[in-house]
Amino acid sequence: MNDAAVVVRRTFRASKERLFRAWSDPQELMQWFSPDGFENPSVEAEARPGGRFRIAMRKLPDGNPFYATGEYRVVEPPSRLVFTWTWEDPSENVRDTVVTIDLLDRGEENTEVVLTHELLPVEKREPHTQGWNAILAKLATTIQ
Repeated sequence: MNDAAVVVRRTFRASKERLFRAWSDPQELMQWFSPDGFENPSVEAEARPGGRFRIAMRKLPDGNPFYATGEYRVVEPPSRLVFTWTWEDPSENVRDTVVTIDLLDRGEENTEVVLTHELLPVEKREPHTQGWNAILAKLATTIQ
């Protein structure tokens, strides 16, 4: 199996602290952590090393929820989060991948989010690139 990394970058007009809170607080994640046309009916997140998360996503208006789960490996406020990422889908042979969120100060209250998703099988790279871009676009409208 070939592994590939997805790297997505986006700059926000927000502080690192504000963006870190958006990535680590369950109530905030519930507001934005899905692409347009989806909602998050539930989010559990304990942002500490060894803490776990489980995020439900559901296509509107009445789709069945599906879940992303993982464990936080690194939590360094307000600059970095590293967590495992797995889709809860018993029909797939899934394995943990690793997501790193680096928050970089770009001056004048601008922060660049650099999202790196590693250990993805090659066939999963493009759908995850599209998904992460869509989620970051929703964060941009929510963080304002």
